[in-house]
Amino acid sequence: MSRPVALYLQDAHPLRQAMELARYAEERGFAAVWQAESRLVREATVPMAAYLAVTGRIKVGSGVVNNWTRNPALLASTFSTLDDLAPGRVILGIGAWWDPLAAKVGITRRRPLQAMRETVEVVRALLANQTVTYHGDFVHLDGVELDYVHQERRPKEVPIYVGATGMRMMELAGEIADGVVLNYLVSPAYNRDALSHLAAGADRAGRDPASLDRPQLVVCSLDEDRDKALDAARLLVTQYLGQQPHIMKASGVPSSLLEEIGRVLTWPATHEQVEAAARLVPDDVVQMITAAGTAEECRAKVEEYVAGGCTCPVLYPLGADVRAMIDAFADW
Repeated sequence: MSRPVALYLQDAHPLRQAMELARYAEERGFAAVWQAESRLVREATVPMAAYLAVTGRIKVGSGVVNNWTRNPALLASTFSTLDDLAPGRVILGIGAWWDPLAAKVGITRRRPLQAMRETVEVVRALLANQTVTYHGDFVHLDGVELDYVHQERRPKEVPIYVGATGMRMMELAGEIADGVVLNYLVSPAYNRDALSHLAAGADRAGRDPASLDRPQLVVCSLDEDRDKALDAARLLVTQYLGQQPHIMKASGVPSSLLEEIGRVLTWPATHEQVEAAARLVPDDVVQMITAAGTAEECRAKVEEYVAGGCTCPVLYPLGADVRAMIDAFADW
């Protein structure tokens, strides 16, 4: 392949089918597979283990697990275990989760930047085979280590990426992370502002911004019937307009549309409610924040994200024929 590209999987496919897609993506030269931990549908690390077990080269990342529901020691031991399965092929992507889901399960996401900083610092130290005593505002460990008994005691080479949308989290990623997972359903223009903040954080820590990996999730709705591709993308866009408006706001979606959608669509929502709200979303909004249309149109849109600083597009496939999307980007 001339440049790296990756596959993004959520919960749209049965797990065994997703395993086959991961294997096919590897065969076609894809660099990575990222597994979402979306809503309360599919936990990320079990599918990650399945993909690692049926592949031999491709990297597998969490895109993303949150830093609120797993103790950092458990988080480190989980990803250490994944590295045991496939040394050097695992990426830990961590995000700050979102409301209203967090609030509905009893989590108050106060001071998310400090919470993320503490999680990354502690997980990195544990994976580096250090014994950690740490007393932060959110994380408290007293002489904790990954206490290997029946295996080689070694540092685990698991890079930590921060999933960031807001600019303050973007700066934190530049300061402390090995990379940033740029969000989907943002416009290519969003990248310019985001990467300037990423660079500001890196500069503050005396790091080279160019050394930070910048994979980006990109919704890809590919169909030779252009209208069908746009309609498939429109449903996902509508869901996020109502449920995660912070992402939409970051992309420059008009506030009036966000407010209109927000009045009729929250979390959770039925498929019928999403379909009804989708009638309010115009084509230009869909095209601004997704790669939707024919294979040629999808490739051209993804090129815009790469031109904006994305180092590896992570394609979230919509539609029934995922292999066709993989083939369309196998030698782009």
